Amino acid sequence: MVAQEGSLDNTPPKGVTSEEIITHFAAQEKLFKEARDHYTFRQDIKVQTRDGDTVTGEYHEVFDVLYNDKGQRIENVVFAPQSSLEQGGLSLDQGDVQDFRNRLPFVLTTEEVPEYNILYVGQQDEDQLHCYVFDIAPKQIVGKKRYFQGRIWVDDHDFQIVKTYGQAVPEIRDTKKKGKEEHLYPKFTTWRQQVDNQYWFPTYTRADDTLHFNMGDIHIREIVKYEDYKRFGSNVRILYEGKEVPKADQKNQKPPQAPDDKSAPGQPPDEKKPEPQPPQK
Repeated sequence: MVAQEGSLDNTPPKGVTSEEIITHFAAQEKLFKEARDHYTFRQDIKVQTRDGDTVTGEYHEVFDVLYNDKGQRIENVVFAPQSSLEQGGLSLDQGDVQDFRNRLPFVLTTEEVPEYNILYVGQQDEDQLHCYVFDIAPKQIVGKKRYFQGRIWVDDHDFQIVKTYGQAVPEIRDTKKKGKEEHLYPKFTTWRQQVDNQYWFPTYTRADDTLHFNMGDIHIREIVKYEDYKRFGSNVRILYEGKEVPKADQKNQKPPQAPDDKSAPGQPPDEKKPEPQPPQK
């Protein structure tokens, strides 16, 4: 299914200022971030390099985000075959690993707002939701910290981000063509859905993009799914296809079947990176 998106109306919000909207949603995002840290879920990451409709390389990892007996958050990998991305001229770097966990499910809290320029651009309907739309970009890049640059849609009822479109930054480009290793990242869209009738959690990310390396262009597609959210507690169970998965058997599970790309909820871009050896992104 494709998300129904209305036209962008650039008139100012009524009864509230854009600054007040930012204050409201940033406070809600802080609550959302704290709440999501108390949920278990399964994350399914698939990255492909493509030549037309032909898959030339693939990275696929499925892991459960759980808590151990001491209440510490852990990841339990349940499916991770050998990556063949390098056959498609790409290799994942540490920035990709960070993005899969922190940047694709982008959160903008009260504490993080001062790090960004945030510009109100209008209002737009997303399916049944009426949203305020903002463009955001980091004010500056500090050290090795990664940021998000793009557009966010904020529900006008719950004041939570329900959709993001953009990319992780910074990138590293060999602009002088001196053989410097390049790290490029695709533009992506992440959609959220309401969990427990309260929090808008990320459920699906899609990217379909072409990365322009000096070594040549690489077409990349990324699909990331976040499934089976369950609030952490003494009775938390990990389910696979509706059945409880014994911990001893989790590593032997086959990956959940990805839905047909064309049935994805809304269609944004996806991509990845290459190498002189394989250029890392």
